[in-house]
Amino acid sequence: MRNDTKNAIVELSFQFAIEVIEYSELLEENKKFVLARQILKAGTSIGANIRESQNAESKLDFIHKLKIAAKEADETEYWLMLCKKSRNYPDPQNLTNQLIEIIKILSKIISTSKNNLKTL
Repeated sequence: MRNDTKNAIVELSFQFAIEVIEYSELLEENKKFVLARQILKAGTSIGANIRESQNAESKLDFIHKLKIAAKEADETEYWLMLCKKSRNYPDPQNLTNQLIEIIKILSKIISTSKNNLKTL
């Protein structure tokens, strides 16, 4: 059963996905197709996995889905770093800043959830 209460990480990751779409479209306009697609896939997958975690079957399933989101976030960070360091690519700094915040929150949620498992 889905929990429809406001959730900061769900909202942040959704807004991030919207901005990833816009950045990817900008890359495609500049004929940077390969990185555009990589960033689009990994960047939107973060929020999809976070959203899926909200319907987890167990605490372990919840942690697993968030770990997948964290891996997608790491991959997205890699592609954004490539854009930042490559010539003729638009600066992804705003996305990078948002992503760092998402990674920090994911890390905290995963860590807290793991600790809660130990006390059960």
